[in-house]
Amino acid sequence: MNRKFAFWLIAAMIGGIAFGLIGHAWLNPPQLQSVSEGLGIVTNVFLRLIKMIIAPLVFSTLVAGIAHMEGAAAIGRVGGKTILWFVFASLVSLSLGLAMVHLLQPGVGLALPTNGRADIAATFSLSDFVTHLVPRSAIEAMANNEILQIVVFSCFVGTAIAAAKERAAVVLTLVEQIASIMLRVTGYVMLFAPFAVFAALASTVATQGAGILAVYAKFVLGFYASLILLWLLMLAVAYVVRRDNALFGAIRSPVLLAFSTASSEAAYPQLLEKLEGIGLPRQIVSFVLPLGYSFNLDGSMMYCTFAILFIAQAYGIDLSIGQQVMMLLLLMVTSKGMAGVPRASLVVIAAALPYFHLPEAGLLLLAVDHILDMGRSATNIVGNAVACVVVNVWESDARQSASG
Repeated sequence: MNRKFAFWLIAAMIGGIAFGLIGHAWLNPPQLQSVSEGLGIVTNVFLRLIKMIIAPLVFSTLVAGIAHMEGAAAIGRVGGKTILWFVFASLVSLSLGLAMVHLLQPGVGLALPTNGRADIAATFSLSDFVTHLVPRSAIEAMANNEILQIVVFSCFVGTAIAAAKERAAVVLTLVEQIASIMLRVTGYVMLFAPFAVFAALASTVATQGAGILAVYAKFVLGFYASLILLWLLMLAVAYVVRRDNALFGAIRSPVLLAFSTASSEAAYPQLLEKLEGIGLPRQIVSFVLPLGYSFNLDGSMMYCTFAILFIAQAYGIDLSIGQQVMMLLLLMVTSKGMAGVPRASLVVIAAALPYFHLPEAGLLLLAVDHILDMGRSATNIVGNAVACVVVNVWESDARQSASG
């Protein structure tokens, strides 16, 4: 299924570019406008489908994730250390993505029309943020797709379920069932992605010309350069704490599998076997990896900051320092519990754009998402492998100290 879907996405990308180039060369401005409006119907429908799933998907996956995360932490020392490392790794990934997109500025010069949104986005105050953080009504927050308010409500519900334990078992089961249903609905929505990719690329290339392809190339190359830096940083940490390079060879095959299939889940069994093969205890690996696949998607989190700032640059919108800090915190929370969601990064980005008053149509600038998803998936494998190494060394040191 992944390979077939990847084929259609790549075909849609190539077809959209070809159609756009032909249209730009042969059609006059009024005709281009008409074609762009027609293609806009497809892209607008896809955007509405994405918006349709945001509230129930974020709520159900986040509540279930927090409830299980609380249980994992209660297991004891290993759970607490694992989650602490995940938080640290998440902050590093998000911050590095933010720094690199500012350094490379892949979206600068695109100058897409903002329809007056830039003035709105420029305003930010701490009092407005804190006041807006708490929903007046959970239903109102979900109806308006107010992502931060949904996150706050979800955190309370998830924590309460974890505290209630057996008394809330039925509610947790119901939430997990809702999450399962929404994952399937998301899968259905993503079947429309090739059509949206074709329409978005065709319209963009037709109206902007071949020059837009250089922007996409800069975006893709810049993101992969950022991933390489993150890889070097994570592998350096693993080398320092483990004092050998056995991990490098162990993850080579799982990383290649995740990259070729654009799915980190596909490499899970092989990664489990390889990590045990270099001496990591099964109890550590079998505990850290499942948590990592839910809460430690380093490549995906870096992409979220990189993509959102790329969209802001493309529309010429400056986000304040305060907004960017809030964006990091928002993405830190909303990215948790989204494992297994098809094109999860797109869903997280779509949820964040309205909060920062960025045009929702900016999501369509990410038409090359599948090419980037391959790198994100491989990076998630590296991040979770390093997490296993760090937690194992950390726990071994603690046992030695206790026995000494």
